[in-house]
Amino acid sequence: MTREKESLSDPKAMRALAHPARLAILSRLGAGGSVTATDVAEGAGITPSAASYHLRMLAKYGFVEDAPPRGDGRERLWKAADKTFAVGRLPDDQPEVREAKDLLIQAFRREADEEARRALAHYDQEPVEWREATHFGRTILRVDAAELALLAQEIEKLLQPYMARHRSPDAAPPGARVAEAQVNLFPHVRRPAPGLPTEDHGAG
Repeated sequence: MTREKESLSDPKAMRALAHPARLAILSRLGAGGSVTATDVAEGAGITPSAASYHLRMLAKYGFVEDAPPRGDGRERLWKAADKTFAVGRLPDDQPEVREAKDLLIQAFRREADEEARRALAHYDQEPVEWREATHFGRTILRVDAAELALLAQEIEKLLQPYMARHRSPDAAPPGARVAEAQVNLFPHVRRPAPGLPTEDHGAG
């Protein structure tokens, strides 16, 4: 079942989420399970005390929440909030809202590009079955707006059963690990003409 997405419109919440360390923390929580500030600090490149602060800020805006305690209960545990967020520009967005959305979308793109860059850099060290399963592709489509929207819905429906947040390690097959799907669907914008090059071909 596809979960409803909550559209972000609060500029303060979006600016809070756009912080690189907070996006790294949310990426870690996206794999499911619960974590302490210490668990996420190293991956985010920050100290445990800074991680604790960022987790509290994420909780303030509803992106993360307290998880049930474990062990002696002395460490505070966190988990991703059980909802999916979406951000997209709307024609009637106020300037402050549009600016915050642009900031967050750009931060999302940088985080996604960095994740892909790490995967490419590590590609040769992956086992052969993971190298063969890895796919970086680009497909040029010819669609109308309704078809593009439908395609996005169908892709999301296809991915839903495999989402790490909702699929426990016990429910996945042996050898399963955290992977990532990056989906971008958008209409092409005509490229600006760069002008004709000179004929010297770089000759000095």
